[in-house]
Amino acid sequence: MTDNTPGEGPILRLFEVKVRDGHAETLMQKFSTTSADVVRNEAGNCGYFFGRGMLTDAGRLVFASRWKDLDAIKQRFGEDWQVAFLPEGYEDMIEEHAIRHIDLNGGWFVADHIRR
Repeated sequence: MTDNTPGEGPILRLFEVKVRDGHAETLMQKFSTTSADVVRNEAGNCGYFFGRGMLTDAGRLVFASRWKDLDAIKQRFGEDWQVAFLPEGYEDMIEEHAIRHIDLNGGWFVADHIRR
């Protein structure tokens, strides 16, 4: 546990959507290209991943990006950093969406490998 001020350390930016019927595959493809291009090679971006919900969350998709700190997010997204950035064409595929920012200062662990 650290005693850093919230926002000083790594931040996870979560873009969560409820996808319109029949658009999940297209949106997942756009996550791998268009959404990735929004954050890739940006100052302060430490990576990204995306996926889809399972079972009762099957109609939900998430694009997550990890940032060095809150300032890096504000630098990339400007004054509207708390608003979901929707690239052209996304609105037609999405019923609802939300953006969340998670302060990871409290703990972060990634295993070196995955056991199967």
